[in-house]
Amino acid sequence: MAMETVNKRILKKTIMKRLFILPNLVLIAVLFFSCGQKASEKIDSATYARYQKSGNEISSQTQGVLLANVSKAMQQGGSLYAVEFCNLQASGLVDSLNAEYNCEISRVTNKNRNPENNLETKTDKQIWAYFSSIQQNEELHDTLIQNKNTITYYKPILTAMPACLQCHGPVQDIDPETWEKIQSLYPEDKATGYALNELRGMWKIGFKRK
Repeated sequence: MAMETVNKRILKKTIMKRLFILPNLVLIAVLFFSCGQKASEKIDSATYARYQKSGNEISSQTQGVLLANVSKAMQQGGSLYAVEFCNLQASGLVDSLNAEYNCEISRVTNKNRNPENNLETKTDKQIWAYFSSIQQNEELHDTLIQNKNTITYYKPILTAMPACLQCHGPVQDIDPETWEKIQSLYPEDKATGYALNELRGMWKIGFKRK
């Protein structure tokens, strides 16, 4: 009987541990709700699953479109041409996907290249702090935050390919002409010094609540 009780306790602890590290951390949605939101407004499981699926699909497609275009630019003119492409056309591609999916897609980070990609809201900073606190980047997962009018999806962005480091790696490793172009286009650039598979930013997708 005593052994059965011990086994039940071990099982309970194991279940609680697994619940705590579930990939889609509903807990975050409760901890980081905006001012004025009541705890009773936390996301139910069906809503969470629906918006998590949409957020993942939209962010994956957006990233795929951007990477395909950046890769094409790299092939045409190397990292120098790719920097110019990102400056002139990346925002337009994202805007077209915003209109297609009726949402607001953005990328945010604590070390931005484009000033528009800075962490702006308290929630942005809280989610970034959470992602940054996880030492093993392969354990990073997306999550959702709900407030009165919107549901916001967050997903980590890593420097997943060596090509990323041609524009975002240590300054001494970036081609001098490319670095000069980065400085001319983004005088306050902070987006360098990254290593491979390091947390680079977050996809942030805002949906209007239905």
